[in-house]
Amino acid sequence: MARQIIVAPPNPMWPNLFSAEAENLAAIFGSEMVAIHHIGSTAIPHIYAKPIIDILVAVQTIERIDNFNPTMRQAGYIPKGEAGVPGRRFFIKGTEDLRTHHVHIYQQGHLDIARHLNFRDYLIAHPDQAKAYSDLKQSLSQQFAWDIDSYMAGKDGLIKELERQAKAWKIAKYEQNIL
Repeated sequence: MARQIIVAPPNPMWPNLFSAEAENLAAIFGSEMVAIHHIGSTAIPHIYAKPIIDILVAVQTIERIDNFNPTMRQAGYIPKGEAGVPGRRFFIKGTEDLRTHHVHIYQQGHLDIARHLNFRDYLIAHPDQAKAYSDLKQSLSQQFAWDIDSYMAGKDGLIKELERQAKAWKIAKYEQNIL
């Protein structure tokens, strides 16, 4: 069954929903967790987003995360394994059709951690780019309301370009700080 793509107006509660869930995840993962971050569109102020809180957890050792699957199930999550991304563990909270949270877990040092954080931070610092991304998502969600593959494909080009800009921006900021 296809899942409807809903892109919602910005919600000031999204950071609070992240914080509450971050506390729950910290209790579950304990000392295995190195860091936890709010990522994805709900972490970027003033933009439309699918109302699913994306959470990135950096951990000591990714292979140990599979041992937490029973506890995550008790917390309402469905373990999805790598879900197509080598070195990641992915969980959805809710059901396949109605999700409230996505948890992306990587071992500390995984390159996707920096990619996600750079993307978020770049869009926060560049509201014009964030608006272009928001506008595209709104348009695609109307055009492909029941076709997640076409929705994702429609965002892919802009996401790759924004990721490229975000990486260059982060490098430039780093170089300014060391000079």
